[in-house]
Amino acid sequence: MTTQQIPVVVLAGFLGAGKTTLLNHLLRSSRGTRIGVMVNDFGDIGIDAMRIAGQVGSTVSLGNGCLCCAVDASELDEYLEVLTRPESRLDVIVIEASGLAEPQELVRMVLASENERIVYGGLVQVVDAAEFSATRERHPETDRHLPIADLVVVNKTDRVSAAELRAVHETVGGLAGKAVVVDATHGRIDPELLFDRVAPEGEIEGQMSIEDILYGDGDGDPHVHPHASYETVSLTAATPLDPRRLMAFLDARPEGLYRIKGFVDFGAADPDNRYAVHAVGRFLRFYPERWPAGEERLTQLVLIGSGVDAEGLRKELAECERTGPQDAPDEHGMWGVLRYVQQTEEEPA
Repeated sequence: MTTQQIPVVVLAGFLGAGKTTLLNHLLRSSRGTRIGVMVNDFGDIGIDAMRIAGQVGSTVSLGNGCLCCAVDASELDEYLEVLTRPESRLDVIVIEASGLAEPQELVRMVLASENERIVYGGLVQVVDAAEFSATRERHPETDRHLPIADLVVVNKTDRVSAAELRAVHETVGGLAGKAVVVDATHGRIDPELLFDRVAPEGEIEGQMSIEDILYGDGDGDPHVHPHASYETVSLTAATPLDPRRLMAFLDARPEGLYRIKGFVDFGAADPDNRYAVHAVGRFLRFYPERWPAGEERLTQLVLIGSGVDAEGLRKELAECERTGPQDAPDEHGMWGVLRYVQQTEEEPA
């Protein structure tokens, strides 16, 4: 990859679910991460500059490196082009679906975009645990939105009993299929679940930032951070992976596994390149790139999910390693991987 693609996350949820609260939390927690936000109106986004920004077509700098613009659905690709200009130096773009279009329409537009600087970052659907049944009655399209979500945030869990929360999870799980489901209060989820956080220059990883100390998470004790309702599993393999076995693992990746990122060494199947991998929900893409000169050839992957079996994942990936003569590469072995390589005008079809 000559340039790092910017993940585009679609954030959806009906009025009152806590979508805007979650968005504000992401902005407050951005630290060194530059976030671009696209909304149809600034509404209750808790940033003064956004409140006074004006009408559709406005772009506002939030002062912490983040940008916000007001758009309508027809302008989506136009503003993706604006926000992905190199001078904006954004790390992630979040599109608020409410009032713009049906979530699946926004997802379709992102996936269909010809902007080579972006990559799909997943559909996040926020639901109100306390009002979930009433929301389904008022908005039966809820049952159509949840099955296409990559991540479902069950918000306002502090307002329901344990039994009520179990009932919500049972219904959401039945509708959402393989989507990852996490709980939240006040929209507080760890941004690492959605995108990689960038530590500001000079900041020691893991230390509290000035924003953390001053603003906390917006409610209650500023020293209380979102509970990690997910797990991160890091895997390193010195033995090249078999492309057929890896694709079998990815095609059947377990429920709860939300993001996969890192690099894969396919050894003799493609000795010149390592393959960066980006997976979110059901979306998967590989990016071949030349091995850096002198770098040790390793597969290094980070898997992020909720309720995942870390040891089970390590065992399954270990079974993808080439371990004997029966694993000699064949001429068709990479076909499954190459189906998920984005073609550009410079690349052969």
